[in-house]
Amino acid sequence: MGLDEAENCRRFYEPLPIIRFPACEDCAPATMPNRSVFFVSDGTGITAETFGNSILAQFSGKPRHVRRPFIDTTDKALQVVREINKAAEREGKRPIVFTTLVDAAVLDIVTQHSKGLVLDMFRTFVEPLEEEFGVKSNHRVGRFPDVARSQEYTDRIEAINFALAHDDGQSARNLQMADVILVGVSRSGKTPTSLYLAMQHGIKAANYPLIPEDFERSQLPSVLQSHKRKCFGLTIDPERLSQIRNERRPGSKYASLENCRYEVNEAEAMMRRHGISWLSSTHKSIEEIATTILRDIRPDRLIY
Repeated sequence: MGLDEAENCRRFYEPLPIIRFPACEDCAPATMPNRSVFFVSDGTGITAETFGNSILAQFSGKPRHVRRPFIDTTDKALQVVREINKAAEREGKRPIVFTTLVDAAVLDIVTQHSKGLVLDMFRTFVEPLEEEFGVKSNHRVGRFPDVARSQEYTDRIEAINFALAHDDGQSARNLQMADVILVGVSRSGKTPTSLYLAMQHGIKAANYPLIPEDFERSQLPSVLQSHKRKCFGLTIDPERLSQIRNERRPGSKYASLENCRYEVNEAEAMMRRHGISWLSSTHKSIEEIATTILRDIRPDRLIY
């Protein structure tokens, strides 16, 4: 390739200059005004809050969250209405109210007497489904109507106990019963991910730390050798890892950036050598990490 031809190629592949346009108010993301958001339920309120937060996440701003669980009588409903109306008067804006109230009388009090924008999940979703299916729903309160008879609930409790017993390599007993074994350097997110998998999905998750002694031997801990197919790795940006460790042991070698870089590089190299799938927890939520693990290790748990 001649010099002229090389110069033409360079110019062709040279990135175009960035053109910056003035900000457009109509195109800017909507900012949610600060106001109170109530999650009202005759159960724990977790369903209402989870659903409501997923909707609110589409808007910038941070509202004041108020969860009011176990609102299962008209008296309790009236108390909540008074609280909602006080917030409306104080803030000059009507509060947002997400509800999962089953009892029609209780729901009517909140709907008819509060000064909030009431978004009822049951009437929005359940009633159209009743019409579509041609059957009435159970109108049960909460996720588990009778925990004593729920196998799913029992499985979750067993999974939580398993995760606690096998946290941070505390025990190598019964690892054959694990659905997944999380591996990675200390403070890379293994423990919260294990507990989330147990609590939300009934997954028996153990976690085992990779330590400098493992890197010196250039091999996985012996207790993991026969369980490699169940292993899933977590890694993390060394700078972020250093920040996290400094909160626990400030100024220590354990938290130094140089040591964090060494451990992360060695851990990733080890996982590559042993064919262990892994991802970085640096910019991912526990929910995203858990879903990725389920997809790769237990895809059957994504269908239930």
